[in-house]
Formats: sequence, C-alpha cells, structure tokens
Amino acid sequence: MVNLFVAVTDYDWFQFLQSRPEIVEVNFWQPGGRARFAALQPGELFLFKLHSPRNYIVGGGIFAHATLLPVSLAWDAFEYSNGASSLGSELINH
Repeated sequence: MVNLFVAVTDYDWFQFLQSRPEIVEVNFWQPGGRARFAALQPGELFLFKLHSPRNYIVGGGIFAHATLLPVSLAWDAFEYSNGASSLGSELINH
C-alpha cells in the first residue's frame, strides 16, 4: 500500500514554481514550522492543493525527505525551488 498526503498551499507559491519548468525538485515548507513532517515515507505521493476559493489539486511529486531548517539554510540549499524569487521575498510573504 502506498500512502499519499494532500498539502494545502499558496497560489503564489504554485504559480512561481509552475512558471519555471527547469525546476524539478521543490521545497515545500511551512513558515514557523516546529514539528518534523512525518506523514509520509520516502517514495510516497505528495499532492499540492490550493487554498480556497480555488480548492483543487494542482500537482504533486514523490516525497523524498523532511527536516527542520532555518529559513536562511533552506534558501541556501533550495534557492528558487523554495517557491520564492529571493530570501527576502520568502520572509516577507510568509
């Protein structure tokens, strides 16, 4: 049996990543997250659903790994794959 997780996400995050087809790996992050994500094991399905009023699944991927990181380290590791054009915009918008 394969588990899947449906994460509710921001339209701007989705739109930013959708406009960059060269990005093949994304960092789905939670501002101020304090608990490590444990709903999936590596290789399971991770789906992205938009907030209301859009309320539909817009994509997905294969879950690889979860960890807690300071925002600056997440930016150093993933840059645009965080779904933001800069570290500053990531901090301001979330």
